[in-house]
Amino acid sequence: MRELSIGEVAVETGISIDSLRYFEHEELFVHEVARSAGGRRVYSESDVTWLKLCNRFRDSGMPIATIREFAALVRSGPGNEKERLSLLQQHEVLIRSRISAMQDNLAVIHGKVSAYERHVSEGTVVGVWEPGPRPE
Repeated sequence: MRELSIGEVAVETGISIDSLRYFEHEELFVHEVARSAGGRRVYSESDVTWLKLCNRFRDSGMPIATIREFAALVRSGPGNEKERLSLLQQHEVLIRSRISAMQDNLAVIHGKVSAYERHVSEGTVVGVWEPGPRPE
């Protein structure tokens, strides 16, 4: 089994050394981080895999408290898979809602891009959304 230093894990995961220490302090790992005879943190490949999943959770907007809750469920072992599933399903619903909202925003922006492209190509840009006098 390959053992990795905190620096190696930081490079592999893109998580800073300070953040890795924070993750440990906040109990975001699924098991206790091992220590060498000299007291240095020693990580496994499974720790790196878990941290990469945590990156996905964080990038998708999952709160640290939810990651902590999920990690605690995993740490406690089998028998709580329904709770884990529920937590993940709730987050999936939230992400799908955000994606839908972003698609709506993209459609509006794309409409503006298309309108401006048309105005620029036709030479009719004068007066397009120029600030005018304020209504009184």
